[in-house]
Amino acid sequence: MFAPTDFAYYDLQRRRRSGDINTLFPGWQPGDERIAVLCPHDDDGILGAGYAILAAQAHGAPVYPCIFCDGRAGYSRPEQRTTIVETRRGETAAAYGALGIPPERVRHFDYPDFSLNGWVGWLLPGGQQGTMSQLLLTLRQLGITRLMIPNGYREHIDHEAAFRAGAYDAPQVGDPVLADWGLAAPVRSVTVYAVWGDFTPEDALVAGRSAKVRGDRAIAAPLAAEELIAAALAKWASQGQIIQGLLAARRARRLGDRVIEAYLGYDPRPSLDYAPYRRMIEGIDGLKKT
Repeated sequence: MFAPTDFAYYDLQRRRRSGDINTLFPGWQPGDERIAVLCPHDDDGILGAGYAILAAQAHGAPVYPCIFCDGRAGYSRPEQRTTIVETRRGETAAAYGALGIPPERVRHFDYPDFSLNGWVGWLLPGGQQGTMSQLLLTLRQLGITRLMIPNGYREHIDHEAAFRAGAYDAPQVGDPVLADWGLAAPVRSVTVYAVWGDFTPEDALVAGRSAKVRGDRAIAAPLAAEELIAAALAKWASQGQIIQGLLAARRARRLGDRVIEAYLGYDPRPSLDYAPYRRMIEGIDGLKKT
């Protein structure tokens, strides 16, 4: 479908370009990578991480879309209400199939639309099992090495919930907890993708980048990649009216004879560095060494 050389990767913090997928997925290990893309809704993964999916597959890594919500609210005509979930299930298989992802790699968690926030966690107050029960088990069973999670900043309540589930459950994959769920190596990296909204400015401000460039990495793909993404998205015929604005907005991705997609690296467990605290306290105490 595509070759590794079809993609270029950009470190926006260091302002560097590379043909190496390590820029997107640090410490990439050829032949030992499995990517999970957490999708609040069925089409979100392709809308926001489509080029990354194609690039990962070009490097030989299988991709597993994990879809949280069942799509029951995505009907544009009243008569679709009772059939929309089944309709979207078939469209989803066709859409990801267009990208070379077989149906058995597409995982459905089947939470109700606009309600995912109330399902985040392990055991809920009513005794039901929440998202962690499905997500952690899936990530361990598949031996996922890379996780792509949706933007949790001002996009959609389900996007925020899926972001939180990924951000907090991912570190548990390699932890010695819930051992009867299986054990696995830690997830090597977590990357945030944007479905339609900009990323949080927090990382850019802390790192000293312009708040207008909130992502810290990007990928450039050939126009053929966008053509394939468009063909895949067209499989969701039932969603045509709902996503038509998002499809039109994709024109802004074009850069000459290429198309671009931005991401944000995410550290789910940042450690506390005491060195600057020690230096400041030494200065306050008048003990700073010169």
